[in-house]
Order: sequence, then structure tokens, then C-alpha cells
Amino acid sequence: MSIEAPQSNTEAAAGAGITLTMQAVYLKDCSFEAPQGPRITGEWSPQIGLDINTSVSNISGDLHEVLLTVTVSAKQGEQTMFLAEVKQAGAFLMQNLAEPDFRRAVGVVCPGVLFPYARAVVSHLVSQGGFPQLLLPPVNFEMLFTAGGAQTTDAAKN
Repeated sequence: MSIEAPQSNTEAAAGAGITLTMQAVYLKDCSFEAPQGPRITGEWSPQIGLDINTSVSNISGDLHEVLLTVTVSAKQGEQTMFLAEVKQAGAFLMQNLAEPDFRRAVGVVCPGVLFPYARAVVSHLVSQGGFPQLLLPPVNFEMLFTAGGAQTTDAAKN
């Protein structure tokens, strides 16, 4: 995956084109816990909890690792049926991004690329754990990013 923005005359003269290129996608960590095993009695209608977080760390120079952590829990009443956590990572080359563009890449573009991989791993873990198939719905990272920015702005005002 490669995204390149058109250069303005000033950027072209300086030779500073904006680049966001995926170098690698990899599963960094995953865990699955089913404290009681798949002992499903009666109707299977769990309450599903979904938590998504992103973080970024510098690998070297313009190469950054973006880590998408997806945590899914299923509870039937008060009993936890399973807990799955997937840490899907990607190495992204990010050149000449202004700070707002860098934050948007880390908060929207990169997680959008990584989420389908994490979604597949979660589905596989849950199925291999003996539970009915679980397909996570698509996530609107743009909306989450915008909402997070609004919360940060509101906190700064107070």
C-alpha cells in the first residue's frame, strides 16, 4: 500500500513529497482465554464487549510501527465465556507528514489497513476455542479519530 500526495511547487523544489507506505503487516501478540470452556447451555446470546486501541513507536528514521490492539470479551450473564486479545502491527514508512497528517495516518489510515487482519485472527481464535463464529463489524476509524479529537479539545478547554 502506498499513498503519495501531490507536491506543491514549494515541496517539489525542496524534493519533499509526502509518503505513507506499508512495509509489513504482522501479528505481534494474541491471547485467548475461555475460563469455563465452551460450555454453552440454552440460548447463546452473549454480551460482546469490544475495545480498540492504537499506538505508534519509531522503528528507525521514518519507519514507524503502528500497533492495533483489539480486545473482545463475551459474557453470558455474569459469567465470562471468553476473552480474546489481538495485537496486529504494521511497519509504515511515513515521510514528510506534518503533525496533523501524522496523527491522522496513525489514528485512521493505518488502523483501517490493520483491522481486517485483526478481525480475521479474532474470528479464528473464537472458532478454535469452540464457540460459534464471531465476525466483528467494520469500524469507522475516521469517526473514532474525530470523536477522540473533540474529547481532547474539550478537555483542553476545561
